[in-house]
Amino acid sequence: MTQEELLEGVVIPVDKPLQWTSFQVVNKVKTVVRNVFGIKKFKIGHAGTLDPLASGLLLICVGKATKRIEELQAGEKVYSGTMVLGATTPCYDLERAIDHFYPYAHITPELVEKASRQFVGRIEQVPPIFSAVKIGGQRAYRYAREAAEGQEAPMPTSKEVYVSEFTITAFRQGTVVSDAAEMERMGVGEEEPKGVGNWQLYKNPQGRVPEYLPQVDFRIRCGKGTYVRSIARDLGLALDSGAFLASLRREQVGPYTIADAVSVEGVADYLKH
Repeated sequence: MTQEELLEGVVIPVDKPLQWTSFQVVNKVKTVVRNVFGIKKFKIGHAGTLDPLASGLLLICVGKATKRIEELQAGEKVYSGTMVLGATTPCYDLERAIDHFYPYAHITPELVEKASRQFVGRIEQVPPIFSAVKIGGQRAYRYAREAAEGQEAPMPTSKEVYVSEFTITAFRQGTVVSDAAEMERMGVGEEEPKGVGNWQLYKNPQGRVPEYLPQVDFRIRCGKGTYVRSIARDLGLALDSGAFLASLRREQVGPYTIADAVSVEGVADYLKH
C-alpha cells in the first residue's frame, strides 16, 4: 500500500482485544501509520465503539474512508457471547460486581428459548446508565458515576432498535442450592460472592462466574444503536429473574467479518501489503 492509496481511504478491520478501549486501538493504529508511512497529519476514526470488556471486529477508517464512518455504523452487526442468569450488575455486564441475586430454579432451556423470541424485530429498549448515550447533552456514564457518589441520576429514555436474529446456542443449567453449609461455601445470597469480586476473573465466563448460576450462549444480529447489555437485562426480567452480559464478541459489521480482521500487532504488516 502506498501513502497515496492510504490517504485515498482505507478501512482496517481490527480484532480488538479484551480490556482495550476503542480509543486505544485508534491511537495504536495512528502510531503504526505514522511509523510505516512517515506522515504526521491524517484523518482517522472508528465505525462503532466496542466496550473494553468486549472483543472482536472494530473498523478503523483512515484518510478519506472517514467519510464512510456513518455509512458503516448503519450496517447490521453480528455478536456472540454469554449471559449469566439469576443475578444482575448495575452496568448489565462485568465492569461492576454483582449487586442482586434472583430465583433461577424455574428456568429451563425451553423457557429461555420462548423468552428470547420477544426480542426479535422492532423492540423498545432502555440503554444502560453506564453507556455513552447522551442525556441532556451529557454522557450517561457521567451521571452513573455521580449516582455512585450518592447523587440522583436520570435514566436514559427508551428507544426503538431492530434485532433480526437472537439465537440461543447453548444452555448450561445452574445448581439449585438449599443446604445452608453449601450456600455459605459458595457465597449464595452474598452481595459480592466469594471469589468473584474482581471482574478480571471473568475473561472466560464458563467456570468463572458463581458456579451455581446458569449461563446461556447466544448469537445476535441487530441494527445500529442496539445495546446487547440491555437485551441481557431484559431477558432476565422476561424470565422472572435477573441476567447480565458476561462476554461479548463482535463478529460482523456490514460487509466486514471477523475473518477479515487483523490483530493490533498485525496492522503494520497489513498496511505494507
